Amino acid sequence: MTKKTLSIIVGSNNPVKINAAKIAISTAFPSDDISCQGMHAPSQVADQPMTEGETRLGAINRVKYCQQQVDADFYVAIEGGVDHFDYGCAAFAYVIIATNKNQSIGRSANLPLPNVVYKSLQQGEELGHVMDRLFNTDNIKQKGGAMALLTKNNATRESVYTQALLLALAPFLNEKLFEK
Repeated sequence: MTKKTLSIIVGSNNPVKINAAKIAISTAFPSDDISCQGMHAPSQVADQPMTEGETRLGAINRVKYCQQQVDADFYVAIEGGVDHFDYGCAAFAYVIIATNKNQSIGRSANLPLPNVVYKSLQQGEELGHVMDRLFNTDNIKQKGGAMALLTKNNATRESVYTQALLLALAPFLNEKLFEK
């Protein structure tokens, strides 16, 4: 029996995002081979989105861009952002998984951020750069991210993105239940 190959396009060249998409879709579709590639996809929002709405819009824009560029079975976008909530500052990501017919939008868990980090973000810095400076790391956003640094590697950017993507796959795994 020949395995089906699912083509996945991720709206980023960041290896953390590409690998999270590959892991999530491989987990959800274990009988299929997965071909997962990243591509530059502009978010059309700030490099460091500072609200939930801006973060979600960045993910939407990335998916739409990918859909206009190449044909694939699934398109994935992951946009990390921050916001200040009633209970404090937090980082999170919006994830979108789409086909040419349907899409599912999900969101990761929140990572509480120290006020010193949030203040730097308000000054225009990106989270990865702030974390690199505070923890003396290099390019942490393409590794474990702030998630790994602040949780002492108990969670990573990839693990959180993978979980959010797995949850966002629910409509594709239960299509009849999600029919409109």
